[in-house]
Amino acid sequence: MAAIDSGVNGDHTDLKGNVLPGKIFASEGGTADHETVEDHGTAMAALIAAHGHGPDHADGIMGLAPDAKILPIKMNDAIGGNQNGIDGPLRYAVDHGATVINMSFAGGPLNQKEREAVNYALKKDVLLVAGSANDGSSEPLYPAAAPGVLAVGAVAKDGEVLGESNYGPHIRLIAPGEKVYSAGTPPKNYREGTGTSDSTAYVSAAAALVRSKYPDLTAGQVANRLTRTAIAPDGRTGIQSPDPKYGYGVIRPYRAISEYVPAGSKSGPLTMPKDLESSAGAGADASGKETQGAGSEEKGGLSVIAVASIALGVVVVLGIAIGVIVAHKKRHNAPHLGDMGFGGPQGGTGMPPQYPPGSYGQPGGPGGGTSRRRPTTLLVSEGTERSSDSSDGASQESWSDRSQKWDCGRWLRSHS
Repeated sequence: MAAIDSGVNGDHTDLKGNVLPGKIFASEGGTADHETVEDHGTAMAALIAAHGHGPDHADGIMGLAPDAKILPIKMNDAIGGNQNGIDGPLRYAVDHGATVINMSFAGGPLNQKEREAVNYALKKDVLLVAGSANDGSSEPLYPAAAPGVLAVGAVAKDGEVLGESNYGPHIRLIAPGEKVYSAGTPPKNYREGTGTSDSTAYVSAAAALVRSKYPDLTAGQVANRLTRTAIAPDGRTGIQSPDPKYGYGVIRPYRAISEYVPAGSKSGPLTMPKDLESSAGAGADASGKETQGAGSEEKGGLSVIAVASIALGVVVVLGIAIGVIVAHKKRHNAPHLGDMGFGGPQGGTGMPPQYPPGSYGQPGGPGGGTSRRRPTTLLVSEGTERSSDSSDGASQESWSDRSQKWDCGRWLRSHS
């Protein structure tokens, strides 16, 4: 899993051991795993692959795919110049084995070299995931609007599309993106953010889980599993054509790795570049409507017990993600959130609870960015670590009270 961003604080207690050296594509050069200034990349990496800390890893941030390894790639954050290009970072990620690339930033149209780098990644069967941006407009920004890229919007805590989330015919999925608590850089070490950056990281993490469970699927077929198991804000499933606001709906990670879903065409719901369409086979037409291919079908529909057994013996990542379903069913002192769960047995689209918010900076401040490739986190505040123990005895609290106490990745894992 590669994260093209601002570098990652690989020494963070919740990420230690899960961050590879990577590379800085800026004048200083070097590895990108010891970032101590910009916290955006660290936050995205933690939403994907943080493992928490303390007894049973109960404290700190728990990402959606805590056994994933992050390949951090730092772009130059100065305005203008060749160092802002994503062609080098993309090719580096592909050549170093990334099968999913997270791009939580947005900007103007890609240049020729960048388009060629996108095509290079697609030809190598790498899934590219990018945030749509936070202008609340229909303006297509890149790389999310580039052909072949899985474009992601954000869902708010109330289950509706986040007002700031950009939209358009290229949107394929939405994920949690409001007041998301994550890891950061010293001295605070934790931060909170709102925007499509965070939702993009969650979709990338879900894609990593699917690729781990189904290694023979193409990148487009991985996207197909995510879109086919998503749920619209109004509760509809099995959507045949993406909505410009929310695509096929909110990700449901558990269903994406456990339900029976035909493999479908090689490109799945992705609209491929014209020069790659012939090799992609049947996929998405110009309007984004998915067409059926003649791909093989994998047999799914595994029971929770069967999936947990396999995971415990073979895939630790999936064992955690699925095994917690049983724990959730037994939790009598938790509020009844079944109808609002991300991928749980009862479906639902509610926003996962978060830690307490703090004061906010404005776009352009930490995590906001004003460069051509600006991060897609809109609001950010820094704060001290919150232990997951703070949720104890909260069964009598209201949803609004409880929603200020948990990090999103841990909630996704325990309520799937």
